Amino acid sequence: MGERVQGARPRQRWGFAVVRGRSMEPTLRAGERLLVQHGAEVHAGELVVARFIDGTVVVKRASEARRTRTGEPGWWLLSDNPAEGVDSRHRGVVASADVLAVVRGRIWPPAVWPRRPRRGSM
Repeated sequence: MGERVQGARPRQRWGFAVVRGRSMEPTLRAGERLLVQHGAEVHAGELVVARFIDGTVVVKRASEARRTRTGEPGWWLLSDNPAEGVDSRHRGVVASADVLAVVRGRIWPPAVWPRRPRRGSM
């Protein structure tokens, strides 16, 4: 079928994620819907969707690139609210292969924009 070309980047796909819990407050709140990009390159400081070793899928901040116990490339993932949730402080380095997507934006609830004053009201 399809051949993979040496050095070619995998096709990037877009998807959605829903925030559960309070571990990413104040940046993200429970119930918010996020636009995510699968296959995107991860940079320190970005929010990512990842899978912990036990299968739990989470949204966390990619703090820094590290190596797993087996020497594979990975990421140290942290909660923005350290008093809530589980992150790399509890589970260790997450293998790069288990970082599923990079968060590109919040799609719901929509941003609240200040209302413009009506003409003649000033």
